[in-house]
Order: sequence, then C-alpha cells, then structure tokens
Amino acid sequence: MLSEPGFRRSHCCPTSFRAVEQGADKYIEGYFATFTGTYELWPGAMESVDPHAFDGTLADDVRALIDHETRLVLGRTKAGTLSLRVDEHGLWGSIRVNPEDSDAMNLYTRVQRGDVDQCSFGFDILDEKTEYREDGSVHWTLLKVKLYEVSCVTFPAYEDTSVTARRHDLAGMKKRAHDEWKARMKGRLQNHGTQTTDSR
Repeated sequence: MLSEPGFRRSHCCPTSFRAVEQGADKYIEGYFATFTGTYELWPGAMESVDPHAFDGTLADDVRALIDHETRLVLGRTKAGTLSLRVDEHGLWGSIRVNPEDSDAMNLYTRVQRGDVDQCSFGFDILDEKTEYREDGSVHWTLLKVKLYEVSCVTFPAYEDTSVTARRHDLAGMKKRAHDEWKARMKGRLQNHGTQTTDSR
C-alpha cells in the first residue's frame, strides 16, 4: 500500500534514550523504533514494524527533531550530526548535540535527568501487510517505509493525523471488501438467472 502523496505519518516507540558524553562531545542515543513491540493506535487496532522496513531508506537525508517540530532540528544524516543503523532490535540512532544550540542543550539536560526518554519517527508507507484477526481486531505491519525524521518526544502518542489516516485506511478496506462481495453476489444471481432460462 502506498500512502497519500506528501502525507507523513508518525509512529511511536516506548523505548528509552540516554545522554552520553564522549570527551568534549555530547550525544543523545537510543532506539527510534523496535521490531519486537506492537503499538496500539486505538482499541482493536495495532501496528508493528518489520525488521526490513528501513532497508534502503537510511541513505536518505534524515533529520532528528524535537517533538516532530521542523524548526527544532537536533541533527541530520547529511551533515554527519545524526547517525542511524539497524540491528536485530530496531532502528538505533545517535545525535551529536550542538553545544551552541540552547534547544538542543535543554533537551540533552532533560534526557540526562530522565524527564524526556521516548521517541517517534515520521515516514511514508511504501508497503505494508494488513491482518484481520478472529477477535475482530486489525493489525498492520509496516514492511517498507520512506523515513523523513526521527524525534525525541515528551509524550509518545500517535498524532491525530496518523490515527485518522489509519481509520481512513480501514474504512476504505471495508468498503472495497463490501463492494467485492456485492459484485460476487450480483454475478452469482446473473449466472443463476441464465441457468434457469436455459433449462426451460
């Protein structure tokens, strides 16, 4: 499934960051996504990340932000101030903090104190799998994404736009399934009518 052009979603990850000092440099490090967690969008609707979801996207120009705010840039892969890699656990990142940036230093201190320790990432869906379960719930697995940004967040909650998009996805799937069912029923009725006419 392709997401709407120009529309980005966010995905939340209840993992922890840490503040690290290496000589004169300060870093914020941690996992921006994990492959083992299942995250609830709303009751009965879950989402998870496939271990290959980030294949081919880490070479792109990705930003590190505060709370998805594009004006609050902490680092950037193109500038070498953000490094990202994937391992068996998830998407790991390291942000080299700019000591002359008060917003970055304030965040570093909050991470160091444990006041801010969670994350999210912004992306477009390139491919995904949808599973309807026997209990009536639905589960999406992100198979491939276009990664735009990773964020240190105060509250790791899905943005309203992301939940709305998922609800829209689900409504569209249900409508397509219903339309396909109606088409099949119409075809059966037409075939039955033809067979009845031929038998006379």
